Amino acid sequence: MRLLRRIPLPRVEKDYDMEADEEGAFASLKVLPSMELESASDDELVSSSGGKQELWPLGDVDPTRARFPCCIVWTPLPVVSWLAPYIGHVGIAREDGTILDFAGSNFVNVDDLAFGSVARCLQLDRKECCFPVNLAAHVCARSYEHTEAGMAISWDDALRSGTRHFEHKCYNLFTCNSHSFVANCLNRLAYGGSAGWNVLNLAVLVWLRGRWLDRMAVVRSFLPFAAVSCVGVLMAGWSFLLGMAAFSLLLLGWFVIGVYCVKGLVC
Repeated sequence: MRLLRRIPLPRVEKDYDMEADEEGAFASLKVLPSMELESASDDELVSSSGGKQELWPLGDVDPTRARFPCCIVWTPLPVVSWLAPYIGHVGIAREDGTILDFAGSNFVNVDDLAFGSVARCLQLDRKECCFPVNLAAHVCARSYEHTEAGMAISWDDALRSGTRHFEHKCYNLFTCNSHSFVANCLNRLAYGGSAGWNVLNLAVLVWLRGRWLDRMAVVRSFLPFAAVSCVGVLMAGWSFLLGMAAFSLLLLGWFVIGVYCVKGLVC
């Protein structure tokens, strides 16, 4: 019988090296995207459960050109602010700084703030807004309330939706005013993770966090109130100040009842 001798085959190191190189290249491909995301600027990205959305870089606030990117703006109201200086007219600006404000029935003003130039402004952080890519992609805790308020995929999209909504609203200082419009926009943005913005907490936000543009803004906001108070005291005595205080309390009580007690009375 003829015997066959088993001849060992030489070990090929090249195949092993090629496999190692392929694995290393694949690993580097997996690492690069995460490194790129980590190095991305936080100011240009906003988180969502569906990934990252790019945000337009904002320009600077420029009062001389009336440009207030992503700001809530405030100006005093004639007569009303003379008696209650904490009451005023508000608007909200688009990303390019153009101001929108609910200035009359079925009318939203564009780039022409009613009742005068801006006295106070508050720039909001878009990273505190919720821009879901779909119904299940909320980044805020109030996803159901946000859906009811009306979702938006961007800052300007929320303002467009709010404008269309208030173009069919009748203006009324006591039930549907400029604060109602801005609060509606904030609810569409779910700013601060909340869809419960209203005329009262919006006014508190502006007064606590807003900044005066200059000294003249302070003067034209409080000088009429001081003048009316002095004239009233001279003509009617100190009882005039008591009457103004009663007016302020009644006004505040109306909005508290309209917002928190009688649903739908104040929009």
